[in-house]
Amino acid sequence: MKSITINGSQRESVGKVATKALRNAGKVPCVVYGGDAPIHFSADILAFTKLVFTPDVHTVVIALEDGSKIEAILQDIQFHPVTDKILHIDFYQIFEDKEVVMEIPVVITGSAIGVKNGGVLRIVIRKLRVKAIPKDLPDFLEADITEMEIGDVLSVADLLSEAYTILHQENRVVCQVRTSRVAIEDEITEEEEEEGEEGEEGEEGEEGKEGAEGAKGKEGKEWKDGKEWKEGDKSKDKPAEGYTKGGTSDKE
Repeated sequence: MKSITINGSQRESVGKVATKALRNAGKVPCVVYGGDAPIHFSADILAFTKLVFTPDVHTVVIALEDGSKIEAILQDIQFHPVTDKILHIDFYQIFEDKEVVMEIPVVITGSAIGVKNGGVLRIVIRKLRVKAIPKDLPDFLEADITEMEIGDVLSVADLLSEAYTILHQENRVVCQVRTSRVAIEDEITEEEEEEGEEGEEGEEGEEGKEGAEGAKGKEGKEWKDGKEWKEGDKSKDKPAEGYTKGGTSDKE
């Protein structure tokens, strides 16, 4: 893991008055725990920029004015509730042969097949608690999603390593590829359109059938009443010769 060096000066007074004076001078009061006794020191506020205002995780080498160096990790930080100015930082001293616990960021790499096919990538957790000796602590945990299809899930079990221990259940979901709402709506719309087309075809067929039957019935009625007879009709009920509209014969 990458390390950042912070130059500080040991504090002799730790009261509220001295702490306020340090903050007014543009310095941050700090404490290092984990050793034989807590170590109080202060450092310029700009020295913590690369440590605090970054998504990356680093170990810290605290170089004091007396020449001593302390390896540590960031444990806790306090900000001003209005200005977000750093008020206080706690560090935890680390040793080469002693395991420590840190929150390591999860970095997503690759482009999922499921996303290309219309799915949506949902990241459930962005940091995982990892336990290891300092030299084995990773800078980040790489999650390769290249082969993930719609419905696939990437869990903690896919990120395990012999060099460190992840302090989460192996079935804990890190990310997943889900079906997008747009894709679902498109499918529903297509189904509705198909059903609508089938319904229209059915209505048109029924109307055509009814029209044909009506026309046939009308022709039959006109012929039966003797109102009109067309020359082209080949009906057996053709009127006899000399038949007129009034129903009398020309021979009479």
